[in-house]
Amino acid sequence: MLNRAGIINFWYYDVAYFDFADGKLLLRGANGSGKSVTMSSLITVLLDGKKSPDRLDPFGSSARKMEDYLLGEEDVSHRAERTGYLFLEYKRKGLDQYITTGMGMQARRHKSMNTWYFVLTDNRRIGIDFQLFNKASAGRIVPLTRRELANRIGDQVLAGQKEYMTRVNELIFGFDNVDVYDDLIKLLIQLRRPKLSKDFKPTVIYDILQQSLPGLKDDDLHSVADTLEQIDQARQQLEQAKGQR
Repeated sequence: MLNRAGIINFWYYDVAYFDFADGKLLLRGANGSGKSVTMSSLITVLLDGKKSPDRLDPFGSSARKMEDYLLGEEDVSHRAERTGYLFLEYKRKGLDQYITTGMGMQARRHKSMNTWYFVLTDNRRIGIDFQLFNKASAGRIVPLTRRELANRIGDQVLAGQKEYMTRVNELIFGFDNVDVYDDLIKLLIQLRRPKLSKDFKPTVIYDILQQSLPGLKDDDLHSVADTLEQIDQARQQLEQAKGQR
């Protein structure tokens, strides 16, 4: 289940960690305080690594890009470059076993953004066992570059978004087909919007949910069939016993 989330050098945050309680998180704050930005930057972005503008707005608008959350308005922030990180930490219930998935981003004004992904499976925890940044003078933080992160966690830095999405599905969700996992993400995006799209009919939701259900294996079917047969036999024996009274 979700255990912790982290934001490094992103939006108005320097370093922020959010602790979940039994997989749940409640954010409180006035309008415009950043609740929606925080959650939409983590989910669904960190579930599949896709960072298109419509992912960052609950209403589906494409007005603001991920780069905007890193750099801010040029006249206000005066930033030309910024590197940041987002991550989600999962914990196996009842055990001290952790998996962390995340992404690093380097945005430069008027240039394409560089993005890299990572999945920690060695039980190391960000902010506890190591940091995603170095400390500079006056308490300022300097986030790790992609190369510096690779030096710390090795081959747990992934090649790209598709590999990241595949790994998250394998380690956390376990759908047999990545396309079905992708359909689930699309459904989550639609359901989080205040008003469902007119084109997104209930029948479409039904089809996506049906396809998202994991297929039953032959061993599972045999087990169910054997159980049903035993129930029938027990019912027949009960009827016979009643008839012999």
